Amino acid sequence: MKIRSRRRFIAGAVALLGLAGLALATPALAAASKQRIDLRVLVLDDGSAGIDMLRGQLDREGVPYDAVALGTDGRQRLTPAFLADSVGGARRAKYQGVIVPNEGAVTGAEALALADFEREFKIRQLDAYTWANPNVGQELAWSGVLDGTTMTVTDAGKAAGFGYLAGKVTIDDRDPNVIESYGYLGRPASGATFTPLVTATPPGGGTTTGSLMGVYTHDGREELVVTLAANRYQTHAMELGHGLITWLTKGVHLGYTRNWFSVHIDDVFLPDDRWDTVHNCTVGDDCNPRRDPTVQPYNTPIRMTPDDVRALIAWQKTKGLKLDIVFNGGGSVEAGAGDPLTAAMVNDKSQFRWINHTYEHPYLGCVQDFSVSPWRCAADGYGRTQWTSQADVTAQIKNNIAWAKGKGISLDASELVTGEHSGLKTLPQMPADNPNLAPALNASGVRYIASDASREQTARPVGNAVTVPRFPMNIYYNVATVAEEVDEYNWIYTSRADGGSGVCANNPASTCIKPLGSRGFQDHIVPTEARIAYDHVVSANPAPHYAHQSNLAEDRILYPVLDAILARYRATYTSATPVLNPKFAEVAQQNQRLAAWQAALRNRSVEAYTLDGRVTVVNKGNAALEVPITAPNGTKLVTVSVLGIEVGGGTFGDAYGGERSAWRSVGRNGQQLLRLSS
Repeated sequence: MKIRSRRRFIAGAVALLGLAGLALATPALAAASKQRIDLRVLVLDDGSAGIDMLRGQLDREGVPYDAVALGTDGRQRLTPAFLADSVGGARRAKYQGVIVPNEGAVTGAEALALADFEREFKIRQLDAYTWANPNVGQELAWSGVLDGTTMTVTDAGKAAGFGYLAGKVTIDDRDPNVIESYGYLGRPASGATFTPLVTATPPGGGTTTGSLMGVYTHDGREELVVTLAANRYQTHAMELGHGLITWLTKGVHLGYTRNWFSVHIDDVFLPDDRWDTVHNCTVGDDCNPRRDPTVQPYNTPIRMTPDDVRALIAWQKTKGLKLDIVFNGGGSVEAGAGDPLTAAMVNDKSQFRWINHTYEHPYLGCVQDFSVSPWRCAADGYGRTQWTSQADVTAQIKNNIAWAKGKGISLDASELVTGEHSGLKTLPQMPADNPNLAPALNASGVRYIASDASREQTARPVGNAVTVPRFPMNIYYNVATVAEEVDEYNWIYTSRADGGSGVCANNPASTCIKPLGSRGFQDHIVPTEARIAYDHVVSANPAPHYAHQSNLAEDRILYPVLDAILARYRATYTSATPVLNPKFAEVAQQNQRLAAWQAALRNRSVEAYTLDGRVTVVNKGNAALEVPITAPNGTKLVTVSVLGIEVGGGTFGDAYGGERSAWRSVGRNGQQLLRLSS
């Protein structure tokens, strides 16, 4: 009786699947040796720059890995039992890929165990940095400094994981006086099976082409050999990093990567004070009226015009990128009812993304005492710090929202950028937030508040809100012309002997330069600032950048920097790998996903593996979790799996860079199933 009931259940299940028309063929019934591959990478870490570069990429993408610290006493030894075991009748590889410093990282029994493991499960190995030699299937063709050299991604490289790149990648050359990248160009050794993935020719027009990244196939194993020195902060390392991870994991791993770029334009509708190139100070800010008498044009504030608005709209349409308008409605009211700038912005309000910047841009931290330099927080008669009140903070938030609604401007009231990021802690004067800030944010419904990434790079809670770090751009708020930008740049970055402030000599995070000449903006400032921002883009960091409305006025000096960033990106990446332009709240949500995922990685609360062509992700944590997953094209969702019969839920993930990826919500004790294409 029980047997007949079971048969009726199976028949009913099959009939149901057949009627749905969604049954997927499954290789799970094939008579083959079962192998389970856990989605986790093993890193043998010797502290070298190459290993650190790869760990940096794993961290950026959120790929789970274990690190074994080579050279330390009592470290984990590589044994067959450490690398593999059996689970549920299937042989299990505990790692899907192995990263080693070089081909000789381990010897003896450990080397044998690693080789046997890689052969049994077809696990790939990535050598972080070595030289082109016969032990990695190569002969040395050339070696030397490769700074500034252009590399080529071969067709084999594009097919093996680097297909998101257009084909050319330039090795860093940030300082001509410093050696930044040394490399070995290799060619296949006689009788070796070696496939170049990334190649280059020697600098200076040499004719020898050799491999810098290539696959050595031998002894039943695949070994990707890197013969280019790199560290995690170099641009070319970040550009190539995802391809290395994709090759290592065969395109199936936990983790997610995107390239993001959004730019906030602060102070819209306000006039910004101007830099005085004669007295090297900002009029209305740190200039002393008695010591530094100002004349035109320095005492003329900077404010956008209707022509600047039209130029902004045209630029956005041409570049396919939105700049976020961070506005102060009080500036519009102060300009009067017939303000041409307000009319131009409001008439085309649908062309912009709007963010609340408070009504009048006051300082929302402590009450500032400017009787001393630098300023300090004012105190009452009992020595207690005086703070901007909760009522005043709330009014600045709500009055700006009311002004926008009165103009028919649509905005997300949960987003806020305070003037100068004020209200948040600012060292040395304010080691803690204004205690009235969090209650005001809660009362106003603010969930996302901007912070300065040069001060705080990690998001943190402020009441019910969370901070969203933003990167400042060295296109200053108090300049609108090329001449003003170069003059202030020289003042900050040159020594006293060269006519500068000398601040650069006393700041360990800064370097003094020689004064920039007439072409300093085009030849130094634009490429330097574009490179810094570009590195943020290709590091998978969604943090916005910010500049000011003054930089879109007069000479419109922000555009050359933005143009250089986008031009380099579009020359390096394929159109299938577009730069994404997230809204402010979307950045915050991505930060929250990443933080939750990093906590899950620390707690090892997610288990994931492939078995018989299917990916299984299990959430063993205490709450639902969004899990980042990357898989090849053709991967399908599995919504139900009953007795080996699967119901497909459509194509998995979003297309990006020639693969599919997505954050998938997995409930507590729940699982996500995917079927890989055959």
